[in-house]
Amino acid sequence: MPEKKDEPPAIGIVGGSGLYQIEELRDTSELNIETPFGPPSDTLIGGKISGRQVYFLPRHGRGHRVLPHEINHRANIYALRSLNVRWIISVAAVGSLQEKYAPRDVLLPSQFYDRTSGRAVHTFFGEGIAAHIAFAEPISTNLRNLLAESARSLGVAVHNGGTYVNMDGPAFSTRAESELNHRNGFDVIAMTNLPEAKLAREAEIAFATMAMITDYDCWKIEEEPVSAQTVLGHLMANAETARKVILHVIAQIPTEPNWPEHFALDTALITDRNLWPEATVEKLKPILERFLRKNDKTRITNDETQIRMLK
Repeated sequence: MPEKKDEPPAIGIVGGSGLYQIEELRDTSELNIETPFGPPSDTLIGGKISGRQVYFLPRHGRGHRVLPHEINHRANIYALRSLNVRWIISVAAVGSLQEKYAPRDVLLPSQFYDRTSGRAVHTFFGEGIAAHIAFAEPISTNLRNLLAESARSLGVAVHNGGTYVNMDGPAFSTRAESELNHRNGFDVIAMTNLPEAKLAREAEIAFATMAMITDYDCWKIEEEPVSAQTVLGHLMANAETARKVILHVIAQIPTEPNWPEHFALDTALITDRNLWPEATVEKLKPILERFLRKNDKTRITNDETQIRMLK
């Protein structure tokens, strides 16, 4: 069940390939969450780690049943936000685009490069409420640094910062695509995390990615080109590394949501509060709740902010 009102906000773990649950969760329960955007990838598993309420969601469904382009990212992030999750650690298998990042290393991205084609479903807004989030820094720096510190303390080969290229999939890159990404100086490539980061920012959740390297994509011609079989060989080791880092970092995450990401909508909402359609307000209630507690006459009046956000 969702945590009690006197407990600190919860922490979400979105598990990628190979990481379907965390055995150390205590007092566990399974939750089937209904969202206005359809069902999440799977039931959510709630429990306690280091005294903190944690909710775990397998991105591809348990047993890896959901392809990257089939993931209902809006439902996943909405479900977590509805449970008062204010921090998300997202674990993802990725390909390395540079020699210095070896399989089984961990890279903590600080940037994304978008090569997806589904932006219409990468936002909660529309239907009468316009919002343009600031996304120059798409990852929570505070959460990323906490993950880096935990990984280093455990002796994990971790790289703090870098650019994650988000492609559509489900096929892996062609060699031409991979060579271009390598020459452009990008760091890792995968198929899932950018939509999660955008939606988490709209939901005022601090978000960071643990990119678990499984291969060299296919730019490195002396290596075997990436395939599902070569990836699977590293997944179990990576999942164990992710589990250890997550267990260590949970206790380091603060109990008060007062990081910049937790106020992302302050400069993002453009539509006058008096014009918000009631149906859309109801649909987005978990996300807009703190604005709904304000006086009904609250409205965005900073013209400079509006102009900047519309560029």
